[in-house]
Amino acid sequence: MKETAEDEAVREKTYRVAADELRGFIERFEALAEEKAQIGDQQKEVMAAAKARGYDTKALRRIIALRKRHADDIAEEEAVLQLYREALGM
Repeated sequence: MKETAEDEAVREKTYRVAADELRGFIERFEALAEEKAQIGDQQKEVMAAAKARGYDTKALRRIIALRKRHADDIAEEEAVLQLYREALGM
């Protein structure tokens, strides 16, 4: 069966729509990646400011990580660490 001019027009429109949609996804992802990089830079600036004021950034990062976790998980980890410390005589 030979492709008619109408068939070709439909195919071209379909490809164009798919290409536009694909381009939209890619551009959206790129914009988000740029925002993510900017946020990362801002986080570094916050930590640099905290360090300049004399705060221990390693401790700050640990506190931030702990705040993301559930209290029960933290308590369980602390209990296991305490048990291991005692077993090692620490």
